[in-house]
Amino acid sequence: MDQEKVIDITNENGVAIVKFTIPSISGTSGIDHVAAQLRQFMQEASPKKIVIDFSQVKFFSSQMLGLLVDIWKKIQEDSGILAISGINPDLNRVFKITNLDKIFKFYPDAISAVKDIS
Repeated sequence: MDQEKVIDITNENGVAIVKFTIPSISGTSGIDHVAAQLRQFMQEASPKKIVIDFSQVKFFSSQMLGLLVDIWKKIQEDSGILAISGINPDLNRVFKITNLDKIFKFYPDAISAVKDIS
């Protein structure tokens, strides 16, 4: 996974859409790789509105939740918005158990998220 691109970033109506291209995000090296790509994007683009699209993801480790909270905090500092789309029911349950469903906005797909936050 060292050189593999695990996220695809597009922009629609001023909203950055971050779509994962892998079905599983786990293990320290996997999370570190995702984190490096996301942090680089955040630093270079300084987006105000982001949709994280999990429609291709079937599993992620709990470390992914920490990464999402870090991104959310950074976005909040700039009065931005972070939305999550395409989350499957099993992963959605993880957000509910950890009460993170209270800080993130969830959408069935990236298109609905972009329409709502743009």
